[in-house]
Amino acid sequence: MPEAPLVMPDERSLRIGIVVGEASGDILGAGLIQAIKRHYPNAIIEGVAGPLMLEQGAISFFPQDRLAVMGFVEPLKRLPELLRIRKFLKQHFIANPPDVFIGIDSPDFNLDLELALKSAGIKTVHYVSPSVWAWRQGRVKKIAKAVDLVLTLFPFEQAFYLKRSIQAICVGHTLADQIPLQPNTEQARAELGLEIPITHQLLAILPGSRAGEVERMLPVFLESAQLCLKQNPQLCFVIPAASEARQQQIEDILQQYPSLPVRVFLKQSHAVMQASDAVVMASGTTTLEAMLLKKPMVIAYKVAALSYFIFARMVKVKFIGLPNLLAQKELAKEFIQQAATAVNIAPQILKILHKDEQAVLQQEYLKLHKMLKLNASEKAAQAVLNLIDQPIKSIH
Repeated sequence: MPEAPLVMPDERSLRIGIVVGEASGDILGAGLIQAIKRHYPNAIIEGVAGPLMLEQGAISFFPQDRLAVMGFVEPLKRLPELLRIRKFLKQHFIANPPDVFIGIDSPDFNLDLELALKSAGIKTVHYVSPSVWAWRQGRVKKIAKAVDLVLTLFPFEQAFYLKRSIQAICVGHTLADQIPLQPNTEQARAELGLEIPITHQLLAILPGSRAGEVERMLPVFLESAQLCLKQNPQLCFVIPAASEARQQQIEDILQQYPSLPVRVFLKQSHAVMQASDAVVMASGTTTLEAMLLKKPMVIAYKVAALSYFIFARMVKVKFIGLPNLLAQKELAKEFIQQAATAVNIAPQILKILHKDEQAVLQQEYLKLHKMLKLNASEKAAQAVLNLIDQPIKSIH
């Protein structure tokens, strides 16, 4: 276990505990720290931080990637180490109470830590709601006991907590702050070296970032692309690969579809979506990015039969795509499990490639973008400072 650094803050310094376990949380944490330090430049922020947070002056007792575990097997393998890290953090923060503790995402790790710290009289915040509104709703009881405030990314999450008398504030999403309201498609095509004739259209295919997702979804999407190409010979296709391993997997599968005009790009999903006219994609957080880029989309997903049998009985929402959840209606057509077939998907792709359909969807997505564009980092910082009864100070 590491030695806690000796820090001698002046009496006016805020001291904030923070723990982040994923790269996405590191982005949120860095923005939050930057916003807090605009008001309190001498704030001391310590715990577990990622590289972006370290650049903002956070102190990390452990590398962030020690908490970044996925699936079922890896967390079990790493359980002794994870328990040791959490024990150290619990003892450290109880012995040296911060003004507030903020757990960013990683609920399986952070909620137990937050529960212990709140029981010891420390104010606690959880930034990024677990998907309790969608499944395993019983977890909300633990959240109520563990945190004083939940910072949510989406309005429907805030409503879920307030209905259950849990203090929550929707701060919006940093992606909504970063992505322009009117993205530049031509610029993205130029950056990718794509020369698309004015008469042609470009469909982005996003089969997912994991090997299993690509194995299940890419053949369905490529068969859909073949059907679309028969109806519209001026279609072109682009696929982003999340890693070199996924790129090789994608190219191996593409050998079975030699007639498709398709290019594969490594780690450029944002640019690929921005360059496209429409997207067909596996469900996931990337659906939010596609919405913010104003790209009409079709969403499809398949899992193993046993997993679907279990999840279908646990899920409490009508939609899986974030644009649909935000709008509370099916803006993007969803095809799940047996419905995720090329025969079903292809006609919907052709539909959203029509200019009139695109204009309607883009206006809907623009409304949602504006709803989420709330200056998330500053709003989160103000909520945290208000919780610990600190006045907001403007630094000029």
